[in-house]
Amino acid sequence: MSPRWEPDPDIRRGNHVIHNLHVHLVFVTKYRRDIFDDAMLTRCEEVMREVCQSFEAELREFNGEGDHVHLLVHYPPKVSISKLVNSLKGVSSRYLRAEYTGRINRTGMGSVFWAPSYFAGSCGGAPLSIVKEYIENQKRPI
Repeated sequence: MSPRWEPDPDIRRGNHVIHNLHVHLVFVTKYRRDIFDDAMLTRCEEVMREVCQSFEAELREFNGEGDHVHLLVHYPPKVSISKLVNSLKGVSSRYLRAEYTGRINRTGMGSVFWAPSYFAGSCGGAPLSIVKEYIENQKRPI
């Protein structure tokens, strides 16, 4: 069978769309405080995985350091990145603040867990130069 016809698990299908969308997200703690330990990162991943499922998205990768986390999310086109981020940060903040109250209060972060900004970068697929070349080389009617 031709490789063209082999199913690709990254390509998802809807009623009127075929898509393969990934976003790399980075969230930083308020004041870049070193708050995370291994157990807290594990719990944060569990919460964020559940939030992604509620958006019909998939958390492909998750990791972090003491003051920030990285996520790789595979999402459908109907999902707004800003709404997904708002939910991920809001829900994780509520759960982590409730479950790790003592640890968070000792850092002096106040009532806010995450910094208001975030990084979002599209990723996956062909490099832009290849896509640009492909579009330029279409057989345009004369």
